[in-house]
Amino acid sequence: MKIIVPMAGRGSRLRPHTLTVPKPLIPVAGKPIVHRLVEDIAKVLDQPIDEIAFILGDPAFFGDDIVESLEGLAKSLNAKASIYRQDQPLGTGHAIMSAKESLSGPAVVAYADTLIKADFKLDKEADAVIWTKKVANPEAFGVVNLNEKNEIIELVEKPKEFVSDQAVIGIYYFKDIAVLKEKLEEVLDENLMHGGEYQINDGIKKMMAEDRIFKTGTVDEWMDCGNKNVTVETNGRMLNFLHQDGEKLISDSVKITNSEITEPCYIGENVELVNAKIGPNVSVGDGTKITDAEVKNSLIQTFAEVRNAKLDNAMIGNFAKFDGNFTQISIGDYSTLE
Repeated sequence: MKIIVPMAGRGSRLRPHTLTVPKPLIPVAGKPIVHRLVEDIAKVLDQPIDEIAFILGDPAFFGDDIVESLEGLAKSLNAKASIYRQDQPLGTGHAIMSAKESLSGPAVVAYADTLIKADFKLDKEADAVIWTKKVANPEAFGVVNLNEKNEIIELVEKPKEFVSDQAVIGIYYFKDIAVLKEKLEEVLDENLMHGGEYQINDGIKKMMAEDRIFKTGTVDEWMDCGNKNVTVETNGRMLNFLHQDGEKLISDSVKITNSEITEPCYIGENVELVNAKIGPNVSVGDGTKITDAEVKNSLIQTFAEVRNAKLDNAMIGNFAKFDGNFTQISIGDYSTLE
């Protein structure tokens, strides 16, 4: 089994945090988004992962440190890491085809801007599985249209009239991804574009036209990391799941002076808390110092300094310095507010 992970985009909706860190590497509950996603997919598949193909963008942005991190992730799952580059931002189909040397055999394609919780078995009779989540407002999503056998017969983008309430979340399984590769080659050859991009959906539609069997795999939780607000919300939800599972989230090296922590919280290595109230639903990265502050429902990255603050729904980047009384804030790496 292979996992194909397109992650070339810079994440414009999460700026300024993604000006210096690719969105899939933003930590949620103390671990980068892409690491959590791949590990959770591996658990669902419940079978050995042979290769993980990561599709990155510009080497100047996705540098050697990121490659090393991704290679470590693959090694932790006893898999080979393959690194590919998407030289132009030409859509999801183009990104997948950037890894064409790895497109053979059974594989999962997963876009690294979402997190899941799921427990289901792949349907061995299906040629492909599209993972979905039941939503209350399907008109805001791409959804699947099912026949009487619960097979997917159509993908519908933001339907004006009700089609189904099963939204496509951006994770797909293919019994043989070489079939998708063949269809995406046709998409590129035909220059079939939407908004100037080649889309995976056009390859999937070509497979459906040949009566390939598509089934759904429904996830229990679908957590977006598209912008600051939803990323902070996802951080809180993930912390609650990990806390319920009994995972150790607070480092033994935390220095606590006249401070209290309300769980669930993730507190990294060598964090200093002085006259602080932290939590619930807060992640604090390694080396950060928080003084004379109250912080809840927030995500603070590594080596930041926060003082004289009362923060709620905040996201603060690496090496940032914040001193003030704002209650909602989003500042990027190396920023300073005094």
